[in-house]
Amino acid sequence: MDPSNAVWRKSSRSGDSGGQCVEVATNLPGLVAVRDSKNPDGPKLLLTPATWTSLITSIKTGAF
Repeated sequence: MDPSNAVWRKSSRSGDSGGQCVEVATNLPGLVAVRDSKNPDGPKLLLTPATWTSLITSIKTGAF
């Protein structure tokens, strides 16, 4: 899948002062794309929606 058509949004947990920012694109059919906002041309993590939901749930419950 080519994420070049992704519409990126910054995490609501990211501040405006730079640093560790994550951007997510949910407009790709069957995929959720994740990237580092400081390196928008760098690698992207492509996940299924189910895997994305599992990852977010694990983070929220302190598994990581």
